[in-house]
Amino acid sequence: MSRIGKEPVALPAGVTASVKDGTVTVKGKLGELSYALPAGITAEVEGSAITLKRANDEIKNFHGLARALVHNNVVGVSEGYKKQLSIEGTGFKAALQGKELALSLGFASPKIFAIPEGVTVTVENDGLQVTITGIRKDVVGQSAARIRSYYPAEPYKGKGIKYVGETIRRKQGKKTA
Repeated sequence: MSRIGKEPVALPAGVTASVKDGTVTVKGKLGELSYALPAGITAEVEGSAITLKRANDEIKNFHGLARALVHNNVVGVSEGYKKQLSIEGTGFKAALQGKELALSLGFASPKIFAIPEGVTVTVENDGLQVTITGIRKDVVGQSAARIRSYYPAEPYKGKGIKYVGETIRRKQGKKTA
């Protein structure tokens, strides 16, 4: 039995779940998400918890995965997900332009990031901090990773885009004789 898959997913107050035709639908104060279960995995709503069971041991790899994805949906509709990015460097900044985020990172033209559906991006501290929020963990994380990939923080001067709380291992520069 999968150690992760056999644990029930607790439903917080204000969150409802339903299972229909192999799809788990979760509704909460922030929205509604659904997840289609893999073949051989079944779900049941028992009181204030969702339990997932598998038909046989051949699909045990998907048991824990399905439970984790249902749990992510429950947390997403009840609390939401948030990633914060910090921009460091002379002249580096971010600005919102409608449904796009324009990043001035020292290149000839600004890098433009199209904000996906269901994600909210805010810019704070005069364009030096970007906050990405949403109810889907995968979309929020992918958006943050894509923005960071335009100019990851480099180890010599520390300039670039990094996650808030991330430590950049600094290297010593060239020594002159």
